[in-house]
Amino acid sequence: MRVRILGIGMGPRHVTREAADALRGCDYVVAARKREDDGLLALRQEVCEEYGLPLVTVPDPERDRDDPADYAAAVAAWHEARVAAYERVLGERGGTAAFLVWGDPSLYDSTLRVVERIAARGVVPVEHDVLPGVSAPQLLAARHRIVLHEVGRPVHVTPARRLREAVDAGQDNIVVMLGGEPDLTGLEHWSIWWGANMGTDTEELVSGRVGGVLLEMAALRRRAKARAGWMMDVALLRRPV
Repeated sequence: MRVRILGIGMGPRHVTREAADALRGCDYVVAARKREDDGLLALRQEVCEEYGLPLVTVPDPERDRDDPADYAAAVAAWHEARVAAYERVLGERGGTAAFLVWGDPSLYDSTLRVVERIAARGVVPVEHDVLPGVSAPQLLAARHRIVLHEVGRPVHVTPARRLREAVDAGQDNIVVMLGGEPDLTGLEHWSIWWGANMGTDTEELVSGRVGGVLLEMAALRRRAKARAGWMMDVALLRRPV
C-alpha cells in the first residue's frame, strides 16, 4: 500500500497544488484524535471535506508531557504506541492513505518517523513519500515582513524547552517552536517577533523588545486559546547588536 505524508501549512488555505493533486489520488486520511474538541483535527476535517476524503481518526496514545526525566525515551515510547495504532488502521483499510501534517513534515513532527517505523517492521507493506508544506517559521517571517537571519548569519531553530541551552551556547538569532510560555528571563533587551495560531481566524501577532511585550504576549496567548480551544505559537528572538 502507499502512504503520502503531506504538509498542509497552517490549514486548508495553505494546501499546495502538489499536495492537492496527491490528495485527489488518496482513498482516505488518517489522523490522531487527541481529545474530543481537537481544533487541529477539525482543520484536517476541512481539508478532507474539500477533497471528498473520509477522515479515519485514531485515539492518540497517552504521552508523558510533564517534563519527563528521560525525554527521548518518553517520546520513543509514544512513537511506538502510534506505530501500533496506525499500523492496525493501514493493515485493515489498505489502499492509499494520507497523513496531513500541520506545517511542514521536516520540523518537529513525528509522522515521517512513525511511518518509516511501520515500513521497517514489515507487518504492513508500505511505500511512502513526503510533500512539503508552509512551515510556521516561514509564515512568521512573512507575517512580520522580516528575514529570519541577518546578512550572512545563521538562524538556530529550537524547541522552547531548550531555549536557555541555546542562549548559553552563544546563539543570538533563534527561532523558538513548541513554545507555550518559554522562560525569557534575562532576554528582556532582545527583539522578538511572535505569532500564534497563524493562518487561522484566531491568529495573533506581536513584535518589539521582549521586556516591552511580555504582558501583551501572555494576554494574546490566552485570547488565542480561548477562541480556538488550542494555541500553537512560534517566535524569532534576536540579540541586539
